[in-house]
Amino acid sequence: MGIIASIILGCLAGFCAGKLMKGGGFGFLMNTLLGLFGGALGGWLFSALGIAWGGLLGQLGTAIVGAVVILYVASLLKK
Repeated sequence: MGIIASIILGCLAGFCAGKLMKGGGFGFLMNTLLGLFGGALGGWLFSALGIAWGGLLGQLGTAIVGAVVILYVASLLKK
C-alpha cells in the first residue's frame, strides 16, 4: 500500500478508535494523529502475535486495534 493510502487509513482508524473509546478520545485531530501511530503499533503487535489479516479491511482492523491501544494508554497518562 502506498504511503498516502497508509496515512488515510491511519487517520480513519484514529477516528474510528475515538468513537469506540468511552468519552470519544482526545478530539478529532489528536485521534487521527494517534491513529497514524496506532496503525504502526497494530501492525507490529499483530505480527508479533502471528496474526495476519489480509486486504484493506484487515489493515483497517489492525490499525483500529492499534489506535485503541494507543488511545487507552494515552488516557491513562492523561489522568
